[in-house]
Amino acid sequence: MFIQTEDTPNPAALKFLPGRTVMETGSVHYDSLEVAHASPLARRLFAVDGVAQVFFGADFISVTKTPEYEWFTIKPGVLAAIMEHYASGMAVIEGGADGDGGVGDETGDGEDSEVVAQIKHLLDTRVRPAVAMDGGDIVFKSFDEGVVTLRMQGACQGCPSSTATLKMGIENMLRHYIPDVREVRADEEG
Repeated sequence: MFIQTEDTPNPAALKFLPGRTVMETGSVHYDSLEVAHASPLARRLFAVDGVAQVFFGADFISVTKTPEYEWFTIKPGVLAAIMEHYASGMAVIEGGADGDGGVGDETGDGEDSEVVAQIKHLLDTRVRPAVAMDGGDIVFKSFDEGVVTLRMQGACQGCPSSTATLKMGIENMLRHYIPDVREVRADEEG
């Protein structure tokens, strides 16, 4: 098995491409071993010293390291964990469970308003594909009185350029297409 790696705009995160599907639908973010109980792959990755976060996208895995470790010491262990997992034949996530943040909105208040539907459509078609190329994802959290709240995940979470991406990119685009949008903020809980 050959696993490609790519740098991300976040120096603490690397993107690993195993050459096969990682998530059939959606994405999952784990920020600790404790929340990764349903994922054999995430558990293997957290067993590598220095792994702080794990994110699964459609065809990639983003791993974020702790500041006290360097990639040259962590990368071989991460590659081995990914290879061992796929050689085992186990599912990425057992029983269809998800992590602490799958894709989509987490408000769950029934049908979306027309504005929320427009926001989600623009995020899905124009933002998420570009962000996935950098090893991350953006999840819609809420829209309240002109303020869109989004959660950055994967390599985007904690990335030095994520604020610029939110303000200069996503906020400007949403304001252009949807006059009701005044501001975009990052979800600080995520």
